[in-house]
Amino acid sequence: MSRQILSPPAPSGTSAPALRAWGHLLRGHAAATRLLSARLQADHGLTINDYEALVLLSTADEGRLRRVDLARQLLLTPSGVTRLLEGLEASGLVERETCPSDFRVTYAQLTDEGRECLAAASCGHVGSVRGLFEEHLSEDELETLAELLEKLPGACRLSA
Repeated sequence: MSRQILSPPAPSGTSAPALRAWGHLLRGHAAATRLLSARLQADHGLTINDYEALVLLSTADEGRLRRVDLARQLLLTPSGVTRLLEGLEASGLVERETCPSDFRVTYAQLTDEGRECLAAASCGHVGSVRGLFEEHLSEDELETLAELLEKLPGACRLSA
């Protein structure tokens, strides 16, 4: 017997496929995040959010972003990004920099050690992501899934 997604009955006028898709998206995201984060943590001492922050910083001009912009791109609150960066700073992967023209502005700056950690983690993490998806979906299904998910609000990375 197939397992039902635990969600309330659909109110009249609500699309049952939309609720089913929502449930699958939530559970699939949670399971994939747990699995991939556990691998990153075991192999490199990083969480998914740590890794994503390092990626964003590595692609930013001069390897730095205003902390508020990093929070926005990571979809974190200011206090959430502060907690994340405190751990990365303690590990020597990121450092805090002030803006010489406006002391209210602070930057998160990727360190050389952070670049090395990201390079070491990327090969295995990218392989884990590919393996997870390719184990369950064909190349055509992956392309379709990517195209569909791009349509969701916030799915495409915001520019700095």
